[in-house]
Amino acid sequence: MSIGEGFPGERLRILPPAVARAAAASPLTRELLVTDAGWFPRAFHHGRQRLHGAGASVVIVCTAGRGWCRATTDDSAPTLHVRAGQALVLPAQLGHRYGSVADDPWTIIWLHAAGPQARAFEASLPDGGRRPVVIDLHDRARIQQLMEEVLTTMEVDDTLPSLIRTSGAAGNVLAHLAADAAAGPPLRQAPLRLVFAHLRDHLDHPVVVSELAELAGLSPSHFAALFRAATGGGVVAYVTRLRIARASELLATTTLPVAEVGRIVGYEDPLYFSRRFRGIQGTSPRMFREAHLHDPPEHVPRGAWPSRHPAD
Repeated sequence: MSIGEGFPGERLRILPPAVARAAAASPLTRELLVTDAGWFPRAFHHGRQRLHGAGASVVIVCTAGRGWCRATTDDSAPTLHVRAGQALVLPAQLGHRYGSVADDPWTIIWLHAAGPQARAFEASLPDGGRRPVVIDLHDRARIQQLMEEVLTTMEVDDTLPSLIRTSGAAGNVLAHLAADAAAGPPLRQAPLRLVFAHLRDHLDHPVVVSELAELAGLSPSHFAALFRAATGGGVVAYVTRLRIARASELLATTTLPVAEVGRIVGYEDPLYFSRRFRGIQGTSPRMFREAHLHDPPEHVPRGAWPSRHPAD
């Protein structure tokens, strides 16, 4: 790997072409391969122009300061502004310019990722990878930790084990970014956090949308719109999934009667519970239990796990 110089304290790793070609052919790294990674602290006068884009997806996480980006494929494309707590994603083969703001130069940690997983990540973003995207990070510390893991692993060496570990950390980065892009800005999610926690902790309570909206401090219509944007559906559908997930856990790990499991997750009528369960899991609660009984793990107390064999 080569080490570049430029900004005081910078770190940079680039896979040699022969190593990158071999890794791209390996079944363990060909799905997602990090070819370049770096850390540029307070990158004054930093900037790049690639009229035909990069050969891989570029992810730039801004940890301090500010920067900007603009696509070069469209003269009417707006200039995107990037600040601390955001990530800039530049799809492969998309012409672009980007750089640091002169009076508040950014500090960035970045990577280039190639392979089918990187292309699928691009396709999941707004406009399906046809323009640069700025993503608000919901967990800045976690993203920075994963990006640091990518870079420090590449700094060890370019052997296959290191490249595999790098791919794993990069896959986590892309998953977090895709989820953050789908969820929208964290401020939009903040009013819903109390609601999500309340629903998880009170599965047996009736669902009243107006009460949940009041808990979030929003009007019912605004709450419903935010909730649908965050979860992809309405409140009832979301709660049903939570309830059936908890019921499935109880059916597979306890000997509680099916009707009691239903009551615990908010269904007083056993027949209605069975219909709702079948609608999610595709089978009845009793058949689900039979299909998922196994020897109990060591942490389950004796007698708490239902037996498949009456003679046991």
